[in-house]
Amino acid sequence: MSEETRYDVWASTRGRLGHHLTEMGPSWVAGAVAAGPATMASLLTAGATFGYDLLWVVILSAILGATAQYLAMRLGLLTESGIVSVVESALGGKWAWLLVADVVLAAGLAQLVIMKTVASVSETVTGIDGRLWAVAWAVVLAVGLAGRGYRVIEVGAKVLVSIVVVAFLASALIVPLDSGAAVSGLVPTIDGGVDKALVAAGILGGAVHITLVTMQSYTMRAREWTRENYGLATFDIGASMLVAFGVYSLAIFLVAAGVLHTSGVQAAELTAISASQALGPLVGANAEWLFLLGLWGASVSTLGGNTVVPPYLVADKLGWETDVSDYRYRSLLAAVALLSAGGVFVGGSFFPLLVLVLAFGLVGTPFALVLVLYLLNKPDVVSVQNSRAANVGGLVLVGVTSVLAASFVREQVASGVGDPTTLFVLVFTVVLGSPTVGLGVKFGQEEVFA
Repeated sequence: MSEETRYDVWASTRGRLGHHLTEMGPSWVAGAVAAGPATMASLLTAGATFGYDLLWVVILSAILGATAQYLAMRLGLLTESGIVSVVESALGGKWAWLLVADVVLAAGLAQLVIMKTVASVSETVTGIDGRLWAVAWAVVLAVGLAGRGYRVIEVGAKVLVSIVVVAFLASALIVPLDSGAAVSGLVPTIDGGVDKALVAAGILGGAVHITLVTMQSYTMRAREWTRENYGLATFDIGASMLVAFGVYSLAIFLVAAGVLHTSGVQAAELTAISASQALGPLVGANAEWLFLLGLWGASVSTLGGNTVVPPYLVADKLGWETDVSDYRYRSLLAAVALLSAGGVFVGGSFFPLLVLVLAFGLVGTPFALVLVLYLLNKPDVVSVQNSRAANVGGLVLVGVTSVLAASFVREQVASGVGDPTTLFVLVFTVVLGSPTVGLGVKFGQEEVFA
């Protein structure tokens, strides 16, 4: 097998199935972050508010999510370095810092809202003040991650994602499916104003998010994977993002569209309690509690996975080790965990906030994707450049995420730029949009005149 074929987009997942099943892991951490409360909120909001209209986005999110992870995996394995180090070496420190800032901002905002979710659900389930829960969870997170490191996240991700997938899949098998409406939902359209654009961006943002793209190289390094693990890494992505996350997304969406959708449902008014009715066909009166426990588990697993992302990139940029053997990384990890307790003071209901956070993260994602695609085609960065199929997949990924992100920003601006949130989103878009376009032009010029 030639070097080019071995690392091509259609690379075989060589090895025993049993070995792959027991050794997979890094993409499950990304899958746990993707299958978190924000994605759950986006899917439930989409089904409850718009019925089957956004089914095409749900299916596309799993496919593009796996594509994004595949490209990130290729860059990580072929360079055997963290993405920030690769960007700095190939493009310079300014580009590396811009990537770090993009990730820290997107992941940091998500961390606060996810902690608000965990604290709110904890308060609902136990009756204990959410502020106390926020402090407690922050301490547990700091001690667990700073003490045990990566492995505790991976084990938790596999267990919690599997449980949530089974629960919603079982419910989806019971809910009646309107086949005619579902077929019409496969046609790509976004024509419902700011709410529909926001929810569509939120769904895709759950699967194709800058935190997921940038964390891949570091989680693989934590497992000490190299080029020799290419087949295993490919299998890992297929099992976690394409299958587990795809089933999770589709099941939740179909349940919401089949049970919750009525003409009076408003996206901004949907709450965790009303969304819990989605599990009614499966467990009846216990639907609320089962849903809240599922949301609780998804939130905790996502909180852990999301916490490590900013420290990974900052430590890499500063030349530190990206594991708990380095006290500086360990201290940074603990600090991020403890600071997340402040999320409990974020105003508003956490359900619409979760959707907004994902949509916001999607705005910063095309920049990371263009970086990855550019680096994968640089012969001085990777010894085996991308195949045509991988490049086409990457360009489609950049195009779709850019269109949905632009649709979200356009609808936000149309609602009025006087709102602080809208103004912040607009500034964020301009700051990241310029270098994204510039790098795309640079790539095109180098390819044409090479």
